[in-house]
Amino acid sequence: MPKADNAKTTEKSDWFEDYADEEEEFQIDEYDLTATPNDFNVLTINNFIESGAVKIPGFQRNYVWDAVRASKLIESLILGLPVPQIFLYEEARNKFLVIDGQQRLMSIYYFMKQRFPRKERRVELRTIFDSNGGIPDNILHDDSYFSNFKLSLPEKLPNHPNKFKGLNYSTLSDYRTQFDLRPIRNVIVKPNKSNGDSSDDSMFEIFNRLNSGGINLTPQEIRSSLYHSQFYEMLSRLNTLPEWRRILQMAELDLHMKDVEILLRSFAMLVDGPNYKPSLTKFLNQFSRKCHSHSDEQNEYLETLFASFLDACKELHDDTFINKKNRRFNIALFEAVFTSACSGAFERRLPVNGILDAEKIIALESDEEFLGASLEGTTATANVKKRLARAGALVGAL
Repeated sequence: MPKADNAKTTEKSDWFEDYADEEEEFQIDEYDLTATPNDFNVLTINNFIESGAVKIPGFQRNYVWDAVRASKLIESLILGLPVPQIFLYEEARNKFLVIDGQQRLMSIYYFMKQRFPRKERRVELRTIFDSNGGIPDNILHDDSYFSNFKLSLPEKLPNHPNKFKGLNYSTLSDYRTQFDLRPIRNVIVKPNKSNGDSSDDSMFEIFNRLNSGGINLTPQEIRSSLYHSQFYEMLSRLNTLPEWRRILQMAELDLHMKDVEILLRSFAMLVDGPNYKPSLTKFLNQFSRKCHSHSDEQNEYLETLFASFLDACKELHDDTFINKKNRRFNIALFEAVFTSACSGAFERRLPVNGILDAEKIIALESDEEFLGASLEGTTATANVKKRLARAGALVGAL
């Protein structure tokens, strides 16, 4: 397994055997919200991004557009052609999260910076952007991260050259003002009142439905947008650890954050497993919201705890958590083993001390009661608790 320190991102979510696949779609009865349309011009939108008023939620999705697609957007804005509206969530006064429109906003941002991100550095650049609220000048002018952003546009007729091809923001001439003042429709969504879980449910469903017209965000991508915190940044660090990538048998990060979701589930079951009740989506949303209030010390402890668990796995075979029949990663098995192994240490706020016994994990994987709780109704409270109980009995705490 290659190391994942500078891990690339790939679409490989079908690698995971997810017991929650059968879960019904997330539903809510009603919600009270306001959706207000506004027309901000390009210059204003860029100022909002640079000031941090408009925040592209941490680790929501990496920038994936190529230069041709980004250039076509810029050309459309210059010419006044229609472009899709952008949806923003007002989480506080003058603080907005992007629900839908990240790729468009980042294309505008990079064009006005006159630099285009290199594909192989985009995961790293996203982390830098989140940490600094933008791209520092020393990174922006580093050719290992960026190339010059000149409009890459097709010329279908040899005698009719595209007058914008090869131009950058500073060479638009008279068209620069036209571009700067081009309005883009923004729809600002906000709940009319905050009502704990009900408000969270509403915003989760809004994210889900507003993204249904394009490339759907997964529940974890939505969750990472709504509940981004220092805890989530810690999960992102853990997700790149070579020892964790070895257990997953995936060198590259999952494009749709399934690997991050496994980490979240495992911590949620360890910390709040006794309080679990369906749906799993709602359970993970509530846990994510709770983690907003974690102290630095709590996040540091959980990071240390997970590192000590990985150390306890060092003698396990690479495919210990891979289903031997379908060769997919067995999430139910992993989270049960993690919860059981860490339970004693977590209660005492200590790191895990010991080595996991591979034979005990094999026994759990083939245990009839564990299997029975993993085949049907797997997100039911009784089955979740049964799997954790069988792991406690057969694997035990370290």
